[in-house]
Amino acid sequence: MIKAASETVLVYRHRLIPLSEAAFVGRFYSGFERLSPVWLGYHLDKGASIVTDKPLRIGRDGALGALDRALFRHLGVMPPAPDLRRVKPRVIHALFGRGGAMALPLARALGVPLVVTFLGADATKEKHYQRRLIPPVYARRLAALQREAALFTCLSGFLRDTLVARGFPPEKIEVIHHGAAIVDVPPEPLANRIPYLLFVGRFVEKKGVTYLLDAMRVLRMRGLATRLVLIGDGPLGPQLREQARDIADIEFLGWLPNPEIRRWMRSALALCVPSVTAADGDAEGLPTVVFEAMSEGTPVVGSRHAGIPEAVISGDTGLLVAEADTEGLAASLAELIETPGLRQSLGAAASIAARERFDARRQSRRLEQALLRVADEARP
Repeated sequence: MIKAASETVLVYRHRLIPLSEAAFVGRFYSGFERLSPVWLGYHLDKGASIVTDKPLRIGRDGALGALDRALFRHLGVMPPAPDLRRVKPRVIHALFGRGGAMALPLARALGVPLVVTFLGADATKEKHYQRRLIPPVYARRLAALQREAALFTCLSGFLRDTLVARGFPPEKIEVIHHGAAIVDVPPEPLANRIPYLLFVGRFVEKKGVTYLLDAMRVLRMRGLATRLVLIGDGPLGPQLREQARDIADIEFLGWLPNPEIRRWMRSALALCVPSVTAADGDAEGLPTVVFEAMSEGTPVVGSRHAGIPEAVISGDTGLLVAEADTEGLAASLAELIETPGLRQSLGAAASIAARERFDARRQSRRLEQALLRVADEARP
């Protein structure tokens, strides 16, 4: 819980906020002690009520609001409502690169520094950085954003290196990991469940689910009958369900609330994170599910992709294979299934690592310290 604070940070998320992001994004501020977030968005989505009871939206009520938002989006005109000067923010924290570009005119108008957090695709997708005949807002404001923003934070060293290659000033980039909520009393494991492997995430190319399903088919051919439970959904859902039709013991549960996901994690043999770089360059930052599984004492079996090796030490807190390596993934899963005690030893080390390195409240306090630092440096 955020303690009583005397100062404000204006948090800008263009789409405030998808349900799938609410728990994840809310943890950015879980350890704040001096800054109180005020949430602002261009669109209000279903998850807004989860992160705040007073979400603000760009633009006046009614038809005039559409005009306000159009002028703000395309020309950077400060909207007449809400009255952001009354908020008196010390700093603006924008989520995702596009959010930073959208919030740049606000920082100029309010005379406060801007900090932008990159989370993955906003740094890696090629389309965001390609030249176009009619460039989108992000491309038009990119050079100004790189020049004027006070600080860029990102979730992994991989993303830091990617941003530097995109032309962002290295001296302005700081790696601040996300993390998992560490609880002293863990949830009860699921009762009467036969051993299973678990996947949690969106069904999109970069998550590598198709390689996981192929690895399950390899395990079946080798006589290792283990269930796979998939929590999530997305555009590739129909394709993946079709791919899994002839594989026994594959269960698709759809999206579940975070506490229920954590219960499934705690009882799993392993969390599978077989991420790959998509054809359009889309890549992970460092998936939050990695921290969550580790904090529940569950090892991760995943790929050496993006920031995953920064959290998972192969042979210590989990097992890692090359991207898109179906045979290697199957071999690692087989090792976990066939080696008595391996799940327990990897899981115990993962739990310790999560508490020491990836506690969400500790990482949140690092973010608050960074925001306060740039706010102090901006004072006349």
